[in-house]
Amino acid sequence: MELLIADVGLLWSAADGGAARTLAVLAAILTVAKVCAAGAGAIGQPAVLGELLAGVVLGGSALSLVDPHDTVLALMAEIGVVILLFEIGLETDLEQLLKVGPASTVVAIVGVALPFGLGYAVCWALGLGTIESVIAAATLTATSVGITARVLSDLGRLRDVESQIILGAAVIDDVVGLIILAVVQGVAGGEQITAGGVLWIVGMAFGFLIVTLAVGRVVAPLLARGLGRVRMVGTPTIFAVVAAFGLAWAADIAGSALIIGAFAAGLLLREVPQAEQIEHGVASLGHFFVPIFFVHVGASVDLRSLNPLDPAQHSTLLFGGLLLVAAVVSKFAAGFAPWWLSVNKPAIGAGMIPRGEVGLIFAQMGLNSGQFDAGKFSAVTLMVMATTFIAPPLLKALFKAKPGVEEPPSGIEELVSGPD
Repeated sequence: MELLIADVGLLWSAADGGAARTLAVLAAILTVAKVCAAGAGAIGQPAVLGELLAGVVLGGSALSLVDPHDTVLALMAEIGVVILLFEIGLETDLEQLLKVGPASTVVAIVGVALPFGLGYAVCWALGLGTIESVIAAATLTATSVGITARVLSDLGRLRDVESQIILGAAVIDDVVGLIILAVVQGVAGGEQITAGGVLWIVGMAFGFLIVTLAVGRVVAPLLARGLGRVRMVGTPTIFAVVAAFGLAWAADIAGSALIIGAFAAGLLLREVPQAEQIEHGVASLGHFFVPIFFVHVGASVDLRSLNPLDPAQHSTLLFGGLLLVAAVVSKFAAGFAPWWLSVNKPAIGAGMIPRGEVGLIFAQMGLNSGQFDAGKFSAVTLMVMATTFIAPPLLKALFKAKPGVEEPPSGIEELVSGPD
């Protein structure tokens, strides 16, 4: 097997450079990602896990075909993140978000505060620095609404009270996660953690969102009417991509995060008449770019740093294991926060467990900023992957599938889980 891997690497290094090699890398990424995603689906797991495993196989842990430091691939992965967050915004009803019930709000608050506190405590106990601890703890706060929604949909339980609480809390978690991510981005960039600095970043994030949404509510309908006069195929999708990229750039200029701008673009364009065309068009575009992000992240995982037979890696395994315990226990406990309701609280807690794409964005940020070495990144990514593996079987055990027509995934669910 080692000889085979060596031969593949030798042939790959002998291949032409430049555009030809990039095309070959992309062909390998998309092929292996699709095969692994299909394999994950065949055993009842979300496609994102298959894409992560594809990255592990294609990266330095096995075949060494994908270099996570390749600038072209890194750029394409960044585009994938922008598209993914744009889709989250496109699927988020701002008015409904503001009307979320007390149960969802309490679950969301506990589901952010408790994981962050436990995660930081784990890092402090292991002697990690403040910035490392903040980034690692932040990875525990996210909830992957796409993965949970797909599982609930497959079970025919998407309209149950418990499911509505889960999805409402997960959406709030995503919005809070965007703010935390902006704060962490500043921290990872070398800024000191101060109350004033955090308030400034939070103010910029909310301020940018408020101003963008206020202006966009007026401008977007005017642009949509003009867009309606253009009969060229694909125009709504291009318009959406321009809006997502443009607002992502504006957010960066304003001192916020790229993903805040992409999220704001999604919130605005979900109200235009062409929203359905935009959703399907951008989802199709995401089927190309989003897997590249997940494979790129998976390729950054160094399995050698998780070798239990190597005494030097025991600290990494301890770190990842403790984070995993904190991640599962804290989110599961959040399901019991609405104590006044007679509902299936364990099911709510299980639905909050998967970290998915947002947790991976935090982990990647820690690696890119130099705060995480390969071992810490691999340990955090292992936590993200494990929580995503754990949640679907737990939900299936706590929720019995209902007979009837399943609701097909769309938008963010399509991007995260892939088509059936």
